[in-house]
Amino acid sequence: MDFDIVALSRLQFALTALYHFIFVPLTLGLSVILAIMETVYVMTNRTIWRDMTKFWGVLFGINFAMGVATGIVMEFQFGMNWSYYSHYVGDIFGAPLAIEGLMAFFLEATFVGLFFFGWDKLSKRGHLVTTWLVAIGSNFSALWILIANGWMQNPVGAAFNPQTMRMEVTDFGAVLTNPVAQAKFVHTVSAGYTAAAIFVLGISAWYLLKGRHVQLAKRSMTVAASFGLAATLSVLVLGDESGYLSSEHQKMKLAAIEAMWTTEPAPAAFTAFGFPDATARETHYAVHIPMVMGLIGTRSLTTEIPGIEQLVERGQLLIQDGIKAYDALQTIRSVAPGAPVPQEASDMFESKGHSLGYALLLKRYVDDPRLATPEQIHKAALDTVPPVAPLFWSFRVMVGLGMFFILLTGTFFILSTRRTLDKHRWLLKVAVFSIPLPWVAIEAGWIVAELGRQPWVIEGVLPTAVAVSNLGATTLLITIAGFAAIYTVLLLIEMKLMLKAIRKGPEETAPSPVPAGAAIHTQRA
Repeated sequence: MDFDIVALSRLQFALTALYHFIFVPLTLGLSVILAIMETVYVMTNRTIWRDMTKFWGVLFGINFAMGVATGIVMEFQFGMNWSYYSHYVGDIFGAPLAIEGLMAFFLEATFVGLFFFGWDKLSKRGHLVTTWLVAIGSNFSALWILIANGWMQNPVGAAFNPQTMRMEVTDFGAVLTNPVAQAKFVHTVSAGYTAAAIFVLGISAWYLLKGRHVQLAKRSMTVAASFGLAATLSVLVLGDESGYLSSEHQKMKLAAIEAMWTTEPAPAAFTAFGFPDATARETHYAVHIPMVMGLIGTRSLTTEIPGIEQLVERGQLLIQDGIKAYDALQTIRSVAPGAPVPQEASDMFESKGHSLGYALLLKRYVDDPRLATPEQIHKAALDTVPPVAPLFWSFRVMVGLGMFFILLTGTFFILSTRRTLDKHRWLLKVAVFSIPLPWVAIEAGWIVAELGRQPWVIEGVLPTAVAVSNLGATTLLITIAGFAAIYTVLLLIEMKLMLKAIRKGPEETAPSPVPAGAAIHTQRA
């Protein structure tokens, strides 16, 4: 059997990334929830809030350890499975990863230890500072990783050096302030907060259904409902911003998400439902909501969103420009050291160099892009269309679940204000069964983000097919099977440890005496 090395390499990285991101959202969200709970404890001196912080902290610690174990492997994969990618953009991509390891991860890991072992060794305020530093470190880790990922989606602040054949940083500030990276960060973090809120909400609901740890469960649900409602609304707003940025920087991704085969009159409609057919280039049984996609994608009523067919035609033109840039690059590199570069080649590369990556799309069909036939150019242009049906459905699963989370957290927020959290058992059951749903939405979101970028590993700069290492199919198949087995075992271990801790429940201590003058202020806490 003839195995596709590129497809196997992508499968391996997708597998490890999706497994790793099972653990990340809960770490992001629980760290902040822990800090909120301990803040209430320090302000009120009510031991129940300390018990809550310790209990949810145990679940945080289990998840944190698994996240670290699965995340380290991914960074090694860049050098081992994607060696040309690491060579080509290592100067830019490596910097955020290094900063994440030095500044964020070590900050987080150091204070995680103090969080667990410092309860009796630090003052209350000192331990609270430690907990907040754990939360800040967790979110800083996400920031630097998403700056790196955002640069892959929108490569700013860098330029290609014809002499070294590498991308090099020209403006690190632009890399840090990349609007796509910032939007991805806040959107991803908000999704993690939502996952943690639903997790706490569901487990607390289970305790109420069982009649166990009722007071702790009610307070936990109140925090989770309030925090979760804010987070889910943030995801909605920030997702809208991501859609708008896609219309500027990743037009093909947006068109594929919408299965928009041809350009529609502005403002374009949003396809709420349908069955995309890539062969027929149409969406069967489509249900449209007028004007919504135009407003999301362009923030106007007059700007068109280009369709897939028009973007393929644009891709052919860019490939032709890329061939000219490739020819100029070969001329520049053929000049002897110290000899002057022909002005014509220099000018051509200056004007067409931004399209060089499109010429590299032809490497799938011909070794020298300058020898490509019109048919090969057309095939390469068609390759710029990502898989439409998976993107279409993943996006709608993500959005549909997001709407459900707003309804769920909003309902429990209202119940918490009325102090009737345990009055509707069917709602408590809904909360319990909703625990895995945020992970479904998050994984669907990553499918949209990463599959939507194909065929690029760096949007418009480096095709995925060119970025892989020269590995054998046997090596990849063995490692894919190995990673799948090991990560599945780790996931099962986490679930077993989590369920054991949940069944055991929190260790509740006797309440601390509250000063008489503070009794009125702390009664409702």
